[in-house]
Amino acid sequence: MKNNREDIDTLIKETLTREEAKFYDELEEQNVFEMIGGLFYGKNKWIMILMNIMTLVFFGLFVYCTIQFFKVTTIEEMIKWGIGGLVFLLGVSMLKVFAWMQMDKNALLREIKRLEIQISSLSGKISE
Repeated sequence: MKNNREDIDTLIKETLTREEAKFYDELEEQNVFEMIGGLFYGKNKWIMILMNIMTLVFFGLFVYCTIQFFKVTTIEEMIKWGIGGLVFLLGVSMLKVFAWMQMDKNALLREIKRLEIQISSLSGKISE
């Protein structure tokens, strides 16, 4: 299977111009760290920066609630601080899920672009 994919990639690169081939090479699969870095490019980088700041704030508040939970002596206060901690932990989790969904969206867009280039390349080969 690996050789078949490499053969297809070679065939596609032969039909592309240098600029198109360079763009095609940039669309290769990324590791997790490259995907995380990719979140901070484009039109929505400001929202990702804001989401990361909010994640740090929520995590700090979660730690504060946890510390307060162990300091208080009455059950009523423990319940209040415990619920507060859970709310902030849920906030952190939801923001992380949002970031993972954005990484998945970027990976899908990259694959769609690869398919577009492949279709363009193959249609150029058929018309010749």
